[in-house]
Amino acid sequence: MSRAKVAVLRTDCERVFADFHRLMRLADYQESLKAEHSTALKINISWHYFFPACSTNPWQLEAVVRALLKDGYAKEKIYACHNRTVVVSAKRGERANKHKYVVDKYALENVHLYEGEKWVRYEPKGKIRVLNNIFPKGIHIPQRFFGNNIIHLPTMKTHVFTTMTGAMKNAFGGLLHERRHWTHSVIHETLVDLLTIQKEIHPGILAVMDGTFAGDGPGPRCMRPHVKNVILASTDQVAIDAVAAKMMGFDPMSLDFIRLAHEAGLGVGRPAEIEVVGEDISKVNWHFQGQQNTFASRGQKAIYWGPLKPLEKLLLRTALVPWSYMASWLYHDCYWYPVHGRAKVVEAYKSPWGRLFKDYEHAQRSEVGFEGV
Repeated sequence: MSRAKVAVLRTDCERVFADFHRLMRLADYQESLKAEHSTALKINISWHYFFPACSTNPWQLEAVVRALLKDGYAKEKIYACHNRTVVVSAKRGERANKHKYVVDKYALENVHLYEGEKWVRYEPKGKIRVLNNIFPKGIHIPQRFFGNNIIHLPTMKTHVFTTMTGAMKNAFGGLLHERRHWTHSVIHETLVDLLTIQKEIHPGILAVMDGTFAGDGPGPRCMRPHVKNVILASTDQVAIDAVAAKMMGFDPMSLDFIRLAHEAGLGVGRPAEIEVVGEDISKVNWHFQGQQNTFASRGQKAIYWGPLKPLEKLLLRTALVPWSYMASWLYHDCYWYPVHGRAKVVEAYKSPWGRLFKDYEHAQRSEVGFEGV
């Protein structure tokens, strides 16, 4: 397998746009994303509140749009896209996280994949490990994705099921419908299947990952935010996740989705085979804690892998399923955010990135240093 390249830079609020543009060019993104194709910006919304490191940041989205436009990509061929979940509102989330502001500012098409979008059955050509069994009536994906480039916009954070989540996990929402929770018990194999499909339908794939805020603990929502001031980019989805995992303090090849994708030749997961350009991160180790649990995730794991496994189909694939949505909403929105999360957001607002986010729409460009692109 050829050596992969991942670009990593340190940044700050004064030069964030210029740094993202430099980052993308260091990753040789134009070699993979040809301008004649339309390009989807796959925004990550993990919660319909702003919570640091949880969802795509507005400066991350805006910097990528500005870089594309400056490098000659036609505005008419760039669109933002969002998936729908049963527990998170993308419509609320795109406003709370200020994505809608950026999309409107540049007059981009804004696509919610469940509103007027056609989903079609797809028969993958490559090896599929689990999706055909989980969805015996066929794998259905958005028709508009065929022949389109895609740019994933994940953040650096941990996850209760996959230890960390990044570029590969970002396809989970876009390529699978709202019943994708059926795949949680085989989540690692699912992410590899989705990467197989992506490589078949997208002419170019890029991930631009934001670590200005990074999240530690029981992600993707109930995390401990940290200011880390780093950004990453790569056209190899496995490699960028491997580098991010290593920076967080995990052995990438111990994470099943990275190891399986590496072994399948879908990307490079072994750090020794990845060329990191930009910054020397050889000694970076944030000592993050993955696979920590909340009350809610303990219940989910009991269903997916524990004593309630025999009841999985009954609880999650029948008329009883709304109970799980309600339980998640009660825990995350009614308990955890007001009791624990809001104080973390208030504390984050004291940081430079928090101040930038809070005043994003009204910030003077001369004050926040957005003149660099």
